[in-house]
Amino acid sequence: MLNNVIAIVVISFITVGSMWGIGGLLNQPEENKIEKSGDSVLLIAQNNAFNETNPTIFVKESAPTKLIILNKDFVKHDFISEGLGLNSAYLTTERDFVTAIASDRIGEHEYYCSFHPSMKGKIVIG
Repeated sequence: MLNNVIAIVVISFITVGSMWGIGGLLNQPEENKIEKSGDSVLLIAQNNAFNETNPTIFVKESAPTKLIILNKDFVKHDFISEGLGLNSAYLTTERDFVTAIASDRIGEHEYYCSFHPSMKGKIVIG
């Protein structure tokens, strides 16, 4: 009798775990992509990357684009673009930084996290 109960519990764990794993594969989180809604961009700092790929952000010359940086990680991050004069300061877990990019400095400008050298990308104004 005890062996039957143990077998049922083990099979239940395996079944639930399998369903959870398959569900995670089928429903990938949207955080992996750059979120752009109208004239705003959302970058999520997590796992030593912005949106997992450090995407290139495209902004029209002299057209304000709202930029939101959200730290979903358990470590500090920041967002710096020296060419555009952006500096979020330190963002702890679940903190955000909201600013706007409205520049006539056509070209590519680097952005990065000063804590994590792999977290860098480009802002292209054109």
